[in-house]
Amino acid sequence: MLELTNVHTYYGESHVLHGVSLKVSEGSAIALLGRNGMGKTTTIRSVAGFTPPREGVVRFKDRDITHMRPYQIAQMGIGLIPQGRHIFPSLSVKENLIMAARTRSKAHAWSLDQVYSHFPALKERAGLKGNLLSGGEQQMLAIGRAMMTNPDLLLMDEPSEGLAPMIVLGIGKIITQLKESGFSIFLVEQNYPLALKVADYAYIISKGAVVYQSRPEELAANEDIKVRFLCASER
Repeated sequence: MLELTNVHTYYGESHVLHGVSLKVSEGSAIALLGRNGMGKTTTIRSVAGFTPPREGVVRFKDRDITHMRPYQIAQMGIGLIPQGRHIFPSLSVKENLIMAARTRSKAHAWSLDQVYSHFPALKERAGLKGNLLSGGEQQMLAIGRAMMTNPDLLLMDEPSEGLAPMIVLGIGKIITQLKESGFSIFLVEQNYPLALKVADYAYIISKGAVVYQSRPEELAANEDIKVRFLCASER
């Protein structure tokens, strides 16, 4: 579904990603973990076309998208749930969802009613402007808006950021439901317990390079790696 091979990405002359390679198989959820400032969001931006790599290749469904424009990448079937949500605050919940609608000629395209069925709170608040929603509701809206584009792959950048623990649990359930609905998911997260609950495979990035990869249960049991690269320990 998605494959990055030896990706090097820069901001100006600042070399941020150093040969990142990873892949997301169809129907799977893959997590990219790491501390702040290690290159997680830059990896998302490299896939979405906001900060194209100078070296390396990004492939989506076996097609080279490395230097495509963001709108072209979105039209191919990649949906983005950005860090910070970035909903339109002056538009209502319904307007935020409708403006993103795109069937991409899918036989079973996601509709407004389907989004509301996953997020009943959004239906109740359909007429409210985005800036009147809670943080958790705004995150639901950001996810629903991405679903309305009917993507094959969802890029999720720190969906748990700034949310209360109970809301984070709900976000985890939503990610699992989306995977079960057939979405492929590339999840960038700093909350490693959430990521390990929903992911089929995990990568860790540090200083712009992938330093570890394994199945989630192997990472959960590796205290040394968690302390070194995630500042986390269950001891």
